[in-house]
Amino acid sequence: MTTHVAVRPAFEDLIDLWAPVRQLGTGFQFTEGPIWHPKEEFLLFSDMPGDVRRRWDRTGIREVMRPANKCNGMTYDGDLNLIVCEHATSTLVRERPDGRREVLASHVDGRELNSPNDVVVKSDGAIYFSDPWYGRMPVYGVERPRQLGFQGVYRIAPGGGPPHLLVDRYLFEQPNGLCFSPDEKWLYVNDTVQQLIRAFEVLPNGTLGAGHVFASGIASPSEPGVPDGMKCDARGNIWVCGPGGVWVYAPGGDLIGKVRVPELVGNLTWGGPDFRTLFLTATHSLYAVETRVGPRAEPYLVAGGAPRAAAGGAPKTVAAASVGRNGALKCAPGYVLDASRCALIVQDMQNDVVMEGGAFASSGSPAHCREQNAIANAARLAAAARGKGVPVIHVWFIVEPGCPGVTMNAPLFEGLADAKAMVRGTWGAAPVPGLEAVAGDHVVEKQRMSAWEGSRLETVLKALGRDIVVVTGAWTNMSIEHTARTGADKGYYMMVPEDACSTMTAEWHTASVNYALQNVAVVTDVDAVVASWG
Repeated sequence: MTTHVAVRPAFEDLIDLWAPVRQLGTGFQFTEGPIWHPKEEFLLFSDMPGDVRRRWDRTGIREVMRPANKCNGMTYDGDLNLIVCEHATSTLVRERPDGRREVLASHVDGRELNSPNDVVVKSDGAIYFSDPWYGRMPVYGVERPRQLGFQGVYRIAPGGGPPHLLVDRYLFEQPNGLCFSPDEKWLYVNDTVQQLIRAFEVLPNGTLGAGHVFASGIASPSEPGVPDGMKCDARGNIWVCGPGGVWVYAPGGDLIGKVRVPELVGNLTWGGPDFRTLFLTATHSLYAVETRVGPRAEPYLVAGGAPRAAAGGAPKTVAAASVGRNGALKCAPGYVLDASRCALIVQDMQNDVVMEGGAFASSGSPAHCREQNAIANAARLAAAARGKGVPVIHVWFIVEPGCPGVTMNAPLFEGLADAKAMVRGTWGAAPVPGLEAVAGDHVVEKQRMSAWEGSRLETVLKALGRDIVVVTGAWTNMSIEHTARTGADKGYYMMVPEDACSTMTAEWHTASVNYALQNVAVVTDVDAVVASWG
């Protein structure tokens, strides 16, 4: 029997079914509100009945605030200020790093809020929060009468102001966890009592359109657990607390799996150096389990956890912080690269490889190259690189007639010889229109998939003093992947803007990008790389 339950096979793409759930600490009264600091790499979590906030890092657990106003849900805004839901005061507050405390919301229509419970920040700075009345109950809050006769979901505009009620005041009994889809077109809100999740279209002005039931029946007669905290991953799947642990729903609303946890789970968040550790606040304990997917690109991740090339250091990867239109998992944009350390490779962008009429056209590569707009994207990136003093290195696969010196030890090389492809001086070996070498560029020839093997690539990079290598070209699952793997082994920091790469089919491309390349390179896109050079 596995540790976790796959209701559908796709669940195994998100987590190893045998992944252990590690207990990081225990002995608490009821844990909640976990949030990971993306720069300083620590976790905050609350203990509402104990009225204390604690911090976990690799040195252990310690208290950081007591009393803590029986705080519940927490997140960071885009400036890494802490946003806190306080049960004891019925307020939503902002805590700045210097200790200043600002009340963001406390009343609506002149009456106190019930008790802000969970909170999420949109990329434009707007703040959305739920307001059940758990904080006016004994144990989890301070027992006192309610001033409102309903439980709502609210929005605070990016510039601040009073909370605006977003839903019909009687739609929810106890609104609790909430999260955005990766593209922020949908806001998901669950109801603990109704045991369901509702999905609302997010309108251009930040308000919500008509909602619908996304998932229901989050209940079990034999296991404890109710809908509580909720998060969305980078692929659009919804992870919600439920009976026995955490229930995971696909973007279409189908239940695909369950993460089994020894205690009733109240909330969850991703963190760790690569944002693949799922932290779980579960009744008396704090747990962690490793996943194969990370969170959606929350504003605080973009602000604090995106790759950055610090002095003397490498770009730091936040794996799978966003999802491209083709399903590619990409790190969050907003990172900064030192152009003086970068080099751009344009690899195998030759007529035989990606053009109609080329030797390998029957593979489907011309169609996928067009679908990716890879030639135009690579050309745009090359132009930006030249403008920033980043050297452009063209890597061409070139053979002599008859392929002398090329070993026929693999079908790929046999096919090359049979097709009489990539022969020096022929149209097929020439670079595609728009990606020709220009004055100041470098040209490296090879006869293997990897740009490093048997070529002078490393000699050029060493001479130029470049250790951050941006790789574009064809084919993603062969030349690009092999070049990235070998570069990582050699100690270079590899960047792959996936929209400037292509292969035979979209399936091969996405598989390579989402699995093989995630552990050896920063997967990104052309716009992010261009922006990183300033």
